[in-house]
Amino acid sequence: MEQTQRLESFKAYDVRGKVPEQLNPGMAELIGATYAELIDAKRVVVGHDIRLTSEELTAALARGLTGAQGARQLLDSAGLGDVGIEIGGGRLSDHYDPRSRTLTLSPDVGNSNSLAALGVAAHEAGHALQHQAGYAPFRMRSALVPVANIGSNFGFILFFIGLVVFGVQRGQPIIVAGIVLYSAAVLFTLVTLPVEINASHRALTELTNRNILVGDEITGAKKVLSAAALTYVAAALMAVLQLVRLILLSRR
Repeated sequence: MEQTQRLESFKAYDVRGKVPEQLNPGMAELIGATYAELIDAKRVVVGHDIRLTSEELTAALARGLTGAQGARQLLDSAGLGDVGIEIGGGRLSDHYDPRSRTLTLSPDVGNSNSLAALGVAAHEAGHALQHQAGYAPFRMRSALVPVANIGSNFGFILFFIGLVVFGVQRGQPIIVAGIVLYSAAVLFTLVTLPVEINASHRALTELTNRNILVGDEITGAKKVLSAAALTYVAAALMAVLQLVRLILLSRR
């Protein structure tokens, strides 16, 4: 009987019904998820009228969208319809490439409609928003990528060649070169901190302003994005401590 009542909201021309008996947030979320999967939507525009329940139902419908579709909605609303979204790579491979202006989401994020997936996808979309705004730390980090890659790969190698093969005194030039290279990688890690924190802030602001998240969901998204930010804080701290360790070893 309950199922029959719910199906009464499906008309020949649209979906409508009494709230909450025939139409409610849970049902709206299922409609969003089913619709997006059925038509394999790359982008979905969600709007509402001025009825009191419209905002809540719109938010629930948006929650049914996958991470990729949520990111698409944020990008389009910011005028970034030319930024592509691809699904691929492994777990934790999500990133935004400013060179190709492409957002790459792992299957666990792009194809999932969980709160965590939406938070991660929105965070990566936040990087595209930084690129659009010309956010200075983002540009600086992008410029540091080549040097940071060299420093992280060869800094340690040069340092230990100088230390082990030639010794502290004779190998000092090589040791210093290794420390300088590794310092570039540390600088990249430090610059990454404000970039990632700002991307999370932009993501949360957009998710809230677009009514994609409401109420307790905003709190949940904050926790997801804060946890992600802490990983970058830990990485920066470890990088700085490692640099200090190399400097101390070079002075023995």
